Amino acid sequence: MSLVNIPGKYDFVGSFLRPQALKDAKALYQNGKITEEEYNKVVDEEITKVVAKQKELGFHIITDGEFRRSFWHLDFMWGLEGVAHENNGSGVKFDAELALLDDTFLIGKIRAKAHPFVEYFKFLKQFEDENTIAKYTIPAPAQTFQQMIVPGNYEITRKFYPTNEELIHDIGVAYQDIIKQFYNAGCKNLQLDDCTWGAIVGDAAKQRYKSLGIDLEDVKQQLLDVNNLALENKPEDMVITSHICRGNYHSTFFNSGAYDSVADYVFAQENVNALFLEYDDARSGGFAPLANVSPDKTVVLGLITTKTPKLEDKDAIKKRIYEAAKYIPLERLCLSPQCGFASCEIGNKLTEEEQWAKLALVKEIAEEVF
Repeated sequence: MSLVNIPGKYDFVGSFLRPQALKDAKALYQNGKITEEEYNKVVDEEITKVVAKQKELGFHIITDGEFRRSFWHLDFMWGLEGVAHENNGSGVKFDAELALLDDTFLIGKIRAKAHPFVEYFKFLKQFEDENTIAKYTIPAPAQTFQQMIVPGNYEITRKFYPTNEELIHDIGVAYQDIIKQFYNAGCKNLQLDDCTWGAIVGDAAKQRYKSLGIDLEDVKQQLLDVNNLALENKPEDMVITSHICRGNYHSTFFNSGAYDSVADYVFAQENVNALFLEYDDARSGGFAPLANVSPDKTVVLGLITTKTPKLEDKDAIKKRIYEAAKYIPLERLCLSPQCGFASCEIGNKLTEEEQWAKLALVKEIAEEVF
């Protein structure tokens, strides 16, 4: 598949609901009932099946469904030198429930090393053909940066990095190395998943940072700086996209707010090839900020929700696409769900059949509009 056609006019974010066979195998492995080799054999089989389903539906990208990880972001960070994690039963409060996440923190300076995700990509790449290209998803550099300066990690991080600027430098350089690792493994389609922009929109974030004595504009600049540093010297024949989300855990969300306050930064200045944008409900605001998207970027409208099983009305989605086209040319627009179906292995509250019906609807609408 040509890089010119990435992202596709109909696309998806990347994660899929974990099949029961995969859940069962993981439980057996964690309880010592099967070996790691036996568990990995099941994972390979289930990835093979989910790739086949993506092709059956007629999509031109394939992912491994993120079947080899527990969390969309933390597992990647554990593959960096200087990062450790512990399961202490803690988590992050989402709108409707507590997202149970491993504590992830620094034990030294951040450096790149041979990253296990690159090996995971190599398994996926074997399924590419003349009609499909493999996409791999990793958390954005800004997400790793944000993880290390949350209140629970701030003092630990300051032991190794007296300033944010030093932390940004090492994260950016580590990502440059890992991007090269992916490229050398044959990856031409890399997606950076980024909840940081969605977490700082709205008045709540402004007040939160103000109470800490931090200027929100400084935070935005730092998020932009770390992402763009990571993208320096990226291969020209590699497409790197960004997926911006407001949180997606077990069909609940972390934050709400329109893109207006961050559009001058991420839409206008972040050096990615395309933006996957969450636009599945009123929490995301209107389309006017799309006018700030730099002319070298494609926008993938996430108008189909992965949080509920109900299928959207086709005409209503088409109407929204044409509304977005008032601010950015239709030829630079694509369609996708707003997020993955299982950002964490717990997954969203719908069935696998309902998941595939959502993707079939995305393709059907896109073929009628674009």
